[in-house]
Amino acid sequence: TIKKSSKMASLKIVCMGAGYVGGPTMAVIAANCPEIRVTVVDLNAAQIAAWNSSNLPIYEPGLQAVVESCRGKNLFFSTDIEKEIEEADIVFISVNTPTKTQGIGAGRAANIKNCELCARTIAKVSTSNKIVVEKSTVPVRTADAVRRVLACNDKGLTFQVLSNPEFLAEGTAIDDLQKPSRVLIGGEETPGGQEAIQKLVSVYANWVPAAQIITTNLWSSELSKLVANAFLAQRVSSINSISALCESTGADVSEISRAIGSDPRIGPKFLQSSVGFGGSCFQKDILNLVYLCESYGLSECAEYWHQVIK
Repeated sequence: TIKKSSKMASLKIVCMGAGYVGGPTMAVIAANCPEIRVTVVDLNAAQIAAWNSSNLPIYEPGLQAVVESCRGKNLFFSTDIEKEIEEADIVFISVNTPTKTQGIGAGRAANIKNCELCARTIAKVSTSNKIVVEKSTVPVRTADAVRRVLACNDKGLTFQVLSNPEFLAEGTAIDDLQKPSRVLIGGEETPGGQEAIQKLVSVYANWVPAAQIITTNLWSSELSKLVANAFLAQRVSSINSISALCESTGADVSEISRAIGSDPRIGPKFLQSSVGFGGSCFQKDILNLVYLCESYGLSECAEYWHQVIK
């Protein structure tokens, strides 16, 4: 049984990154947890100003109403990054992790420089122990890099690093957050790690049923996001390959999609033939997965996934 913590009233959450993931995620947490103070911070003053206005920097159905229901009450947007981090109990890192353009893994590996910069800032300004949550889509073992940076603090502080990947789709982000199919939280298999996991679980338990909150080790959580996107991309790639066969045989790919999608073992989603994958995330994450496989000497596994985007 998941219990809601009695300490929620004093809990302060900060999210580094006021983008497509950070803003909506924190707004939904604030809306469902009125006793928690939630602040989104960013270096981009124009972005923060937009979040504080009636013209939000991104559009998602339902987002405006959620933000306006709690902004100025327990949801805040600020450029005062250091002050907010110092006062926080839980710090989410929700920054871009683009594909590297140079160096080892260029064109495939994710660049985690922004995550490491966030970790440096957290280590520099913190005066108390904190839970640091990876919200960005990151390669497996990024938590190690973040933890190494945090461990370099000279104040004797302890930081627990958790992985809590997002599973949002453009156009349904608020529904995805309000009624998630699952919330995934990964942490270290130590007493401190498990305690940190339970603290974050207790936040989500304010509106997410216990059965939908999955806890794992750190690496399983980090890898699950990449694998989920890889499997979805694989479905799109598969139906695209069948569309070529349909053109040659006179079959109708939309009728085939409907026919096979009615099989409950397959299901109807992500079976629409299209040019590419309908977004950049799938290709980026598969390239990241390919690079990971290659890094661990798993050439056959790497080649298998590379075929999906060829």
